[in-house]
Amino acid sequence: MQSPEASLWVARFADLVPAGGRVLDAARGRARHARFFLQRGHPVTVVDRDTSGVADLGEDPNVEILEFDLEADNSWPFAGRAFDGVVVTNYLWRPILPDIVASVAPGGVLLYETFARGQEEFGHPHNPDFLLKPGELLDAVRGELRVAAYEDLIVEEPATKAVQRIAAVR
Repeated sequence: MQSPEASLWVARFADLVPAGGRVLDAARGRARHARFFLQRGHPVTVVDRDTSGVADLGEDPNVEILEFDLEADNSWPFAGRAFDGVVVTNYLWRPILPDIVASVAPGGVLLYETFARGQEEFGHPHNPDFLLKPGELLDAVRGELRVAAYEDLIVEEPATKAVQRIAAVR
């Protein structure tokens, strides 16, 4: 299956992930980032409540697939595990944000990009529960990870949207 292109943000900072290190693609959507990192030689773990979009990867020994609803019981299935890369895009569930940050291994990187306040002017999501507050990603990593890059802005491509994104290293 041909994967859609990785987010430009994720692709830009992908080299921060240690070579050959395991990457977690959380709330993976179409698994474009899992596929992107597989092509770069990384073993990947994908987690989502619906894993039908990665059925074609089920036999790959470099792929771990976990069907799990991250919003159920506000639980995190990777407690005690660490990943060399943690990728989250277009997803926000605040109760697990500290767990996501804690899952970054020493020397590993968090690549996070999702909608921010202001998005309600451009389309979905409109609900403030799913829109980052100004500086919220910075607050999430403060004291835990070193920020390599951060943006909170309106982007025009591929569509106009308000986003916040961070690349941060442990």
